[in-house]
Amino acid sequence: TDLSFLACAKKLISYGSLFYPQFATHNAMTIAAIQQMAIAAGKNTAFEFQRLHGMGADMYAEVVPERQAAGAENLNAPCRVYAPVGSHEDLLPYLVRRLLENGANTSFINKINDESLAVSELLVDPIELARSTEPKAHTRIPLPINLYGMHRQNSKGINYGNERELKAFAESLRAPVLAAEALLANGAPKTANEAIDVTQPSDRKKIVGSVRFSDAAQVDFAMAVAHRAQPAWDLVKVELRADALERAADLLELHRGELIALLTLEAGKTLGDGIGEVREAADFCRYYAAIARKEFASATTLAGPTGESNELYLHGRGVFVCISPWNFPLAIFLGQIAAALVTGNTVIAKPAEQTSLVAYRATQLMFEAGIPREVLQLLPGTGAGVGAKLCADVRTAGVCFTGSTETARTINRSLAARDAAIATLIAETGGQNALICDSSALPEQIVKDAITGAFGSAGQRCSATRVLFVADVIADRVAHLLKGAMGELRMGAPELLSSDLGPVIDEGARKILLDHSARMDQLVVEGSAKLIAQMPLPAECAAGTYFAPRAYEIAGLNVLTREVFGPVLHVIRYAAKDLDAVIDAINASGYGLTLGIHSRIDATIEHIQKRARVGNCYVNRNMVGAVVGVQPFGGEGLSGTGPKAGGPHYLHRFVTERTLTVNTAAVGGNATLIAQGA
Repeated sequence: TDLSFLACAKKLISYGSLFYPQFATHNAMTIAAIQQMAIAAGKNTAFEFQRLHGMGADMYAEVVPERQAAGAENLNAPCRVYAPVGSHEDLLPYLVRRLLENGANTSFINKINDESLAVSELLVDPIELARSTEPKAHTRIPLPINLYGMHRQNSKGINYGNERELKAFAESLRAPVLAAEALLANGAPKTANEAIDVTQPSDRKKIVGSVRFSDAAQVDFAMAVAHRAQPAWDLVKVELRADALERAADLLELHRGELIALLTLEAGKTLGDGIGEVREAADFCRYYAAIARKEFASATTLAGPTGESNELYLHGRGVFVCISPWNFPLAIFLGQIAAALVTGNTVIAKPAEQTSLVAYRATQLMFEAGIPREVLQLLPGTGAGVGAKLCADVRTAGVCFTGSTETARTINRSLAARDAAIATLIAETGGQNALICDSSALPEQIVKDAITGAFGSAGQRCSATRVLFVADVIADRVAHLLKGAMGELRMGAPELLSSDLGPVIDEGARKILLDHSARMDQLVVEGSAKLIAQMPLPAECAAGTYFAPRAYEIAGLNVLTREVFGPVLHVIRYAAKDLDAVIDAINASGYGLTLGIHSRIDATIEHIQKRARVGNCYVNRNMVGAVVGVQPFGGEGLSGTGPKAGGPHYLHRFVTERTLTVNTAAVGGNATLIAQGA
């Protein structure tokens, strides 16, 4: 850290005409180094030192006179003395931080009190020390790309602090105008449907591309091709199928800028959300490839009597229909497809109609990675037109769906109504996700994580924080901080790094949110609810489907009759004695996707976690951003069927099991036993 401080100081001093640096330090070596930098830079350098009240007074009494005596009278460097001022709850964390920093073994303040330490050792130059030390990586701290060890490669992020990397990223954001049609195997009938323009959620006057929805003939053709191709694809070695997924992951990262641009233009995602989504899609491909190689590459030998061999084989079920949502049009779209393909199934992908262009480009990349066209086919269209027909088809072996609970019920009924083999349904649906905060929780951390969970991605995540339960003794403080934090959020064009959140997906989604807010506003008028804060809607957002984030305080969870899919946070106060009633209310909602806990009391955390019936529980952090293979994602109850996406058991739902028993005694007995006897 000494080295980093000096590097920053040198940079600031070198731009002395643009900056007035203020260097807060109690380190004599750092003070001396800054003095020499300033003298070398010339007489136009202006800066100041700073010290904490009660510390470093004797040292700084010598610093300014010495500097003036060095012939730099025009380089005035005063020392500002500062002291923390505030209430107990503000100052206590500050004091703890100072104690941790100044009490560290490597701290100058700690070392200066050691009279046995030589001055030369105390004032060692960190630059020379770094040069003389052989660089050596810590064996237990892997580089980011090797975060998961030998299992799989980590996806690549973007360092916003690196100017060259940021410039390269900006130059890569070039999205073509696309015309998405059904990507079927050769010989498919042409659709008679007219092309539909795809417009930007951030500005509905701007066209991104066009899409032709699949007609009934194309749906029938795709199913026939997929059904015919599945047995041969199932016989392809798992290693080869996994290789294709890993090539797809590499292509996703190669075309990252283009994909992020499409996500921004078609889905209204901010650049940060787009980066995260491309990473998740690549992670899905690599993770499922690794799991498949480990568990599916060879048969499992089962124990049995000598004279007989027993083996268990895993095979694809048949044709999987993958129906993906618009809120993660790349990651979930490819996650479903990757899991179904690597396990030996053929796939018909039906993306959300709002995000057909992203799905189209992703499908092209899958073909480029080596996935045969007859094995993966894209059918853009509506749920009623394409999805319903696919789910009713007797050749459908399984459906992988992410979306609303209501649609999942409809799919389930459609599959059950067929006079066919019982199909598999893997469904991930919504949630009434709550964050419970007791009186020991830090209000600043509560608000930070609630803001991220409720308003990140414009609240359009399955896992988004919908309800914030706050202990009554800290509720006023939390509400005050929440209002202030919401005032710092910036809503605007999602292609700008300065925008914290962009538009909601379409006018239908916005109307649902406006209707809900009108209902909440009526409760405010009646006195049974309170508006904590509402962001103003900037004028530049008028042309898009933007919805201003807001937070309400409500009386109880029963006020919410359904999931509110957008940037609306509902705050509920509770007394410590009613904690079990809070948990009961959450369980009684029927949803069980995500739950957050903020507490510094281990017993409370354990009590809530054991009683809550939810798929993903997060403690003292935000509730969104589950990482593939690290936080497998999926709920229970009204929130889905399981198994968890991005988890070690997910692929098993896509397969059927077959066993082979051979009477080895019929051909001479167990040769291994005979050899061992010899």
